[in-house]
Amino acid sequence: MNSTWSRFNISAIVLGFAFLYLPILLLVIFSFNESKLVTVWGGFSTKWYGELFRNKGLMDAAWVTVRVGLISATVSTVLGTLAAITLTRYTRFRGRVLFSGMVFAPLVMPEVITGLSLLLLFVAVGLDRGFVTLTLAHITFTMCFVAVVVQSRLVTFDRSLEEAAMDLGAPPVKTFFQITLPVILPAIISGWMLAFTLSIDDLVISSFTSGPGATTLPMKIYSQVRLGVTPEINAASTILIGVVAVGVIAASLVNKQREAQRQRDERMAQRH
Repeated sequence: MNSTWSRFNISAIVLGFAFLYLPILLLVIFSFNESKLVTVWGGFSTKWYGELFRNKGLMDAAWVTVRVGLISATVSTVLGTLAAITLTRYTRFRGRVLFSGMVFAPLVMPEVITGLSLLLLFVAVGLDRGFVTLTLAHITFTMCFVAVVVQSRLVTFDRSLEEAAMDLGAPPVKTFFQITLPVILPAIISGWMLAFTLSIDDLVISSFTSGPGATTLPMKIYSQVRLGVTPEINAASTILIGVVAVGVIAASLVNKQREAQRQRDERMAQRH
């Protein structure tokens, strides 16, 4: 019985991972296809990557996506970290429930509702849709993810470290930058990576809040896919996969290195 269930579990896991990652693998493989037909293998070639970089429409959309992602991820990381500190350290203040609900609402709100609400807001205040509205929208829905990641780290943070620093004469601001920030920095980096990934991946909210000259790469790809998949789209998708994979690996290595450094420091402190 145990052997039967074991084989069933292994088969289910293999099929599940194949269902998730086999289409991505095929997309990457066919991005190196010589043939213009994306479903017919015509030999190995990298010419579609060259065609991609000569495609002005896709390149402009990619540049907009990168700029929006960098700006929105950075701003949302700052705001999300401040929100997480507020919710963790100040558990009793008037309007805390409302503030918490406003911070985490985009987590449970359908993207269509979020995009439509932001569109109505921008129209109401007379703000023309474009790069600014697109960036503000991305900051709005990515900030909550950063707040969740940083708050989960702050909940397990040992406050005695801060108290010891302040007992030794360090002011609160210096304590934060020299004690608190280095400890929660891996969570902040993870939050930034998550916000950047969500930003470059978003389609629905961007469709509501973008305007002339502010078309993102997912929007451009979606508009072209409706007319048929081209090898340039496979190449663009492969580059996106590579960028995200490199970012995730880099963040994991940084977190692993900082964790190892923290353990070495703890061992040194115990010896002394």
